Amino acid sequence: NVSGNRLTVGGRTGYNIIVIKCLIFDVTEEQMNTEGEKGNRIPSGCAIAGVFSETGENVSGSIITDAMRTMRERSNGLGGGFAGYGIYPQYKDYYAFHVFYADKEAKKACEDYLDEKFEIINLSKIPVRKNPRITDEPLIWRYFVMPDHNLLRDSQLDEREYVARRVIKINNEIKGAYVFSSGKNMGCFKGVGYPEDIGDYYKLEEYAGYGWTAHGRYPTNTPGWWGGAHPFSLLDLTVVHNGEISSYDANRRFIEMFGYKCTLLTDTEVITYALDFLVRKKGLTMSEAAAVIAAPFWTTIEHMPEERRVVCEYLRKEFPGLLMTGPFSILVGWNGGMMALNDRLKLRSMVTAKNGSRTYFASEECAIRRMDENAGGLFAPRGGEPVIVTLKGEKSDPPITNLNCFAEGNIDI
Repeated sequence: NVSGNRLTVGGRTGYNIIVIKCLIFDVTEEQMNTEGEKGNRIPSGCAIAGVFSETGENVSGSIITDAMRTMRERSNGLGGGFAGYGIYPQYKDYYAFHVFYADKEAKKACEDYLDEKFEIINLSKIPVRKNPRITDEPLIWRYFVMPDHNLLRDSQLDEREYVARRVIKINNEIKGAYVFSSGKNMGCFKGVGYPEDIGDYYKLEEYAGYGWTAHGRYPTNTPGWWGGAHPFSLLDLTVVHNGEISSYDANRRFIEMFGYKCTLLTDTEVITYALDFLVRKKGLTMSEAAAVIAAPFWTTIEHMPEERRVVCEYLRKEFPGLLMTGPFSILVGWNGGMMALNDRLKLRSMVTAKNGSRTYFASEECAIRRMDENAGGLFAPRGGEPVIVTLKGEKSDPPITNLNCFAEGNIDI
């Protein structure tokens, strides 16, 4: 029962959920109470999938869209989305901002801010195809920008930090505007609907890139709305997530000490900011970051070989507030790489396979077979075991056997 700013469930009352109404769009009481077409709660829901070409070969967006069709029952139509890498080669040196607007006033306020802080190289509506199953869409615009060189110099920040701070400021302070993608030569496409309908809506068959991730949402704690769909992103880092982080509040308090603002009340936002903090700001590799958020138990660390034990002990002691508990499987994308990771108890499904230079990830094998029926070497990574692929010639992590706190040996993919 929702009344005013108060939520009553089973006789207990709380006051902290309706705050999401102040974000972009007014979320109705009906939306707040709806989880799926019949109001059912399926905490093991959500579907994720990904494909990555180590040679940089272009993969059509239609491939990842078709993969999501096979996992339709894992979603409920309240969110779907995709992230593509290498999709803007003609603007590869510029930051591609994808922005939702609630109305024209929000658009004007945001564009005034962008014009003040950035050099706008190109701007346009993101092309879409009308779909009767996609409704109540916001204004969706795309901007290719670079930081104003004088402001960047005066800020004494590196370029990526300058951009990240401006994105956080827009999302936190400009009412009705939400930057949902902000990296170079990549872009997120998301909304309220089944993922295959979202892919059709954004005409993903017209895009091609070396890496794609996808998500079908079954929200369990927050309403289905355009900004809450996955992927979540900051700069070129994106996360799609199946699961529920029970340590959300502790993780949120930790990350907000370092300038991040978690405004969406969703655990996937915290995962994204945590990985950005660990990798971009603290200089950890993705393997090391995985050993922070899916850290082994202390009893496991005690029996490790000394080299791994020292690394895992240090990471657990240095970043205790970023240990994420609860069931999850995630796909993380960034320029030049992709990582699949489960929680340390392997409470959510995730499988991977390979064919030539392409590596595939999905919640279910059927999605991989839809992308490539000849993919081989299918296996399910163990809990806490990161599977990382990078472009050939790109700097990659040291072998997983040296950094993963769980693996007995190297994973050859």
